[in-house]
Amino acid sequence: MNFFNIINQLAEVDPDVMGRLDSRRAVFNSLTMTGKRVALAATPALLASFFSKAYAGTTAGDSKEVFNYALTLEYLEADFYNKMIASPLFATASDVDRAAIQQISKHETAHVNLLKTVISGIGGTPNAPVTFKAATFATYKTFAEQLVVAQLLEDTGVRAYKGRAGDLQGIADVNIAGVGMVNPLQAALQIHSVEARHAAHIRYMRGQTPWISGDGDLDGQEHYKGAIPESNTTQSMVDITKLGSGYSPKDAQASFDEILTVAEVTAPSRAGGLIGA
Repeated sequence: MNFFNIINQLAEVDPDVMGRLDSRRAVFNSLTMTGKRVALAATPALLASFFSKAYAGTTAGDSKEVFNYALTLEYLEADFYNKMIASPLFATASDVDRAAIQQISKHETAHVNLLKTVISGIGGTPNAPVTFKAATFATYKTFAEQLVVAQLLEDTGVRAYKGRAGDLQGIADVNIAGVGMVNPLQAALQIHSVEARHAAHIRYMRGQTPWISGDGDLDGQEHYKGAIPESNTTQSMVDITKLGSGYSPKDAQASFDEILTVAEVTAPSRAGGLIGA
C-alpha cells in the first residue's frame, strides 16, 4: 500500500485535502526513514485517523431526523401556497402568475408526500404537519406582498437543504415499498434543485434577478444573513474577487449560495416565526 499515492489520488478529487492534512503531513516530513517505515506499517489505522479528522462533519447522520426537518419546511411551504391560492388576492394576479403559483403548490405537496413515504420507509415516523400562521397571512394587502413572503420562504428553503446535505453523505440506498431503491442524499438534492427553481421563478415574478445579487429589495432581510451570509465572497478559502480582473464582489456573491443551520432556519426571524395556527 502506497500511502502517499493514496493522498495524491485523493487530492485529485478533493483539492482541499492537503490543507486538511497539512499538519499531519508535516509530521511525516520530520520523521526519519525508519520512523516512516514503522508508521507505514500501521497505515490502515493511521489512514482511518487521518480521514476521521480531515473529513470531520462529513460522515453520515440520522437520515430520519434530516428528512423530518425537510418535511417540516415542506409542510410550511405547502400550507403557505394553499392559503395563497385560497386568498381573495389570488384573483387579482395575472393568469401567468396564478398558473405559476398553482404549479409550485403542486410541487410542494408532492415533496410532502414523498418525504412522508421515505421517512416511513426507513423506519421513522413523519412529523405532524405544521401550518403557516393565519394571522400573519391576513396582514397581506396585495398579491405582491404575498410574493415577498414566497421569495423569503423559497430562498430560505434552498439554504436549509444545502445546510443538511452533508448529513446524508455515506448513507446506503434504501428499498422502500411502492417507491423502490432510494438514495437519501440523491432524494434530498432532487427536491433541493426544484426548490431552487421555485426561488428563481418567484424572484423573476417580483422583478428581481433569479440569483441573489446583493442589491435586491429584500437582501437586507435576516433570511440572507447568518453565520455565513449570502454576501460572502470567499469559497474554499479562496477570495473569488481575486480570481480575475473585472470580477466584482457582487459577481462573487451571486455565483454561490450559502447554507443556513437548523438553528438559523428555525429562528423567529426566519421560517420559525412563520409557523403557527
